[in-house]
Amino acid sequence: MKIISNKECENCIYHPKSVFSVLNDDEKAFLSKHIVCYKYSKNEIIFHEGDKPTGLICLSDGKVKLFKEGVGGREQIVRMARPVGFIGYRALFAEENHRATAMAIDNSKTCHINKDAVAELISKNGQLAMHIIKAFATELGHTYTRTITLTQKHIRGRLAESIIFLKDTYGLEEDESTIKIEISREDLASLSNMTTSNAIRTLSAFVKEKVLALSKRKIKIVDLHALEKISELG
Repeated sequence: MKIISNKECENCIYHPKSVFSVLNDDEKAFLSKHIVCYKYSKNEIIFHEGDKPTGLICLSDGKVKLFKEGVGGREQIVRMARPVGFIGYRALFAEENHRATAMAIDNSKTCHINKDAVAELISKNGQLAMHIIKAFATELGHTYTRTITLTQKHIRGRLAESIIFLKDTYGLEEDESTIKIEISREDLASLSNMTTSNAIRTLSAFVKEKVLALSKRKIKIVDLHALEKISELG
């Protein structure tokens, strides 16, 4: 981790999809004075489970996973973040310690916003407050869906749903088939609540069925309709 120029992570404030897009120029300038930007290398920890949050963290660039360690040290990925989303916000607003660990799975940049500055803007700008509430509520809805998937679907359905989730989260490359993320078999298994060996076997089955094509850590969706059907049937 290293501190970088605020100019390198202006996405957090000025991106049209940022919740801060509703601020006027003076409010954005105020916010810019209360941020610190960091650069993380791939596999570097942003915060650990049990740490106390010191501000609101926005992912300006890159990809981040949030995970908890279960029995025997097995990881369970509880969330994947993309720009310009927030990470660690639940603990901040609940005034609790983090309940998961955040790790960069690609070279990433984050914007750490002073919590008092955020609180001041929220108290003065009702539109900002509503945008933040909407963002959090949307994320909570995704969490509900993921919970049902991980507890009720069988292995094939869980893995298919996870691959669709990655597609929807990070998008596709220019070929309109390859998902824009390099993900290890271990992380894919953790995201799908299964063992790595089961994930590998199921991926191999999808390849044989001409649903997917694999190239190292890249996943290409060959038959999206079939993949959606597998996810739907569970």
